[in-house]
Amino acid sequence: MATKTSYVIAGVLAAGLAGWLLSGQVGGAAPDDAAPETGSAADEPKLLTVRVRDLVAEDIAREIVINGKTEPLRRVELRAETNGRVIEVAGREGSSVDQGEVLIRLDPRDREAAKLEAEALLRQRRIELDAAKKLGEKGFQAETNVALAEANFAAGEAALKRAELDLEHTYIKAPFAGVLDRRPVEIGTFVDIGDRVAVLLDQDPYLVTGEVTETEVGVLEPGMSGRARLATGDEIEGKLRYVASEADAQTRTFEIELEVPNPGGRLAAGVSAEIRLAVEHVPAHRVSPSVLTLADDGTLGVTTVDARDVVMFRPVEIAKADQNQVWLTGLPDRVRLIVVGQGFVSDGAKVQPVPVEDGGKAGETGQVVSEAAQ
Repeated sequence: MATKTSYVIAGVLAAGLAGWLLSGQVGGAAPDDAAPETGSAADEPKLLTVRVRDLVAEDIAREIVINGKTEPLRRVELRAETNGRVIEVAGREGSSVDQGEVLIRLDPRDREAAKLEAEALLRQRRIELDAAKKLGEKGFQAETNVALAEANFAAGEAALKRAELDLEHTYIKAPFAGVLDRRPVEIGTFVDIGDRVAVLLDQDPYLVTGEVTETEVGVLEPGMSGRARLATGDEIEGKLRYVASEADAQTRTFEIELEVPNPGGRLAAGVSAEIRLAVEHVPAHRVSPSVLTLADDGTLGVTTVDARDVVMFRPVEIAKADQNQVWLTGLPDRVRLIVVGQGFVSDGAKVQPVPVEDGGKAGETGQVVSEAAQ
């Protein structure tokens, strides 16, 4: 009986010992609720801090930008239409001339005498023709003789016309009012038929010419407004005068001409220019060029942050630009743009956006507020 009681006591003690061990009390161990936590906030990675600005699209006129140069409206090379020695020149290179003004006169030599001779011969042919007609009416002249007299008279008229033209060609005149740009002959110079004797420019209005691509030509029409900024710093406005209907066989581009005013003829030919043509109104976001980035494949875009503070690269197109800012299309009407720190983030990353202060510029630059960058 005593032995059985001992077994019972031993079992109770064993059970108690086991429960005590399971409670984690052995060796003074801390209770369960005091155990250190895993994955605490102190161990989580810090988010990259970027500056953002909320932008709203505005309606603008989308522009096509073309590199070009200035040209006169007309440029004519005057060439001699008869031969002879120069006996008179009028005006100097660079001077203004009126339409019809004599620029160069050649020695007429015997041309005046040839004209007088042709006039006399024509009078004789007129008398012969009148006599043949009268005799023919009375039956004293054959019809063939009358026809011959008529032919001789026509030949006399042609001879006089040639003599008059040959004499007239000794006077080389301005075909329109303009500027005498070149005159490579002087008094005493002998010129032959076809020799260049002067270059005349029509200065007002003036042209700014360029070439557009196959994708741009379809939205251009003569009469559209445009403006040009010259390498000299001048800015001038004008109208699109001409759009080529056929592409250049080598470049596959189409020539265009912007007609601009040139009072006083102060514009010079061959000056580099940037032509801007407003083609349509589109919603666009105005930003600084500094916010633009390139994707790995070369796509132009900007970096934005969505409602979950996740970075998103968005492709864009430049609709308009000037020296300090650009207008972008391809974005939602409202967008949160990263303006500082876009170079330190990647597409799909979560960030901590910090709005820029009021009055800041969309493309402001500055030190990136980032623990990772420090």
